[in-house]
Amino acid sequence: MPVTQTKPTAHKVSVAQRRYLKRGLKQPGGKLPIFDSSGQQISAKTIKYCIEQGWAEPWFDNPIKPDWLVCRLTERGRDLLR
Repeated sequence: MPVTQTKPTAHKVSVAQRRYLKRGLKQPGGKLPIFDSSGQQISAKTIKYCIEQGWAEPWFDNPIKPDWLVCRLTERGRDLLR
């Protein structure tokens, strides 16, 4: 029996996660923010959960701030937001 992929369901996405991911839609390469619109750092828990779900992926290491997770939106993340 073939394995079918299902579209990620919206009920598994928190408001904070959705807000974080949506900001990548308008950025070059799908770059996701490190800070929210109020200038507060995005929770590492939010970022890590999005990575675990395949909605975001680490993009590159920041040599100045190695503890910051610089990520970009994945196709799966884009699909989730449609």
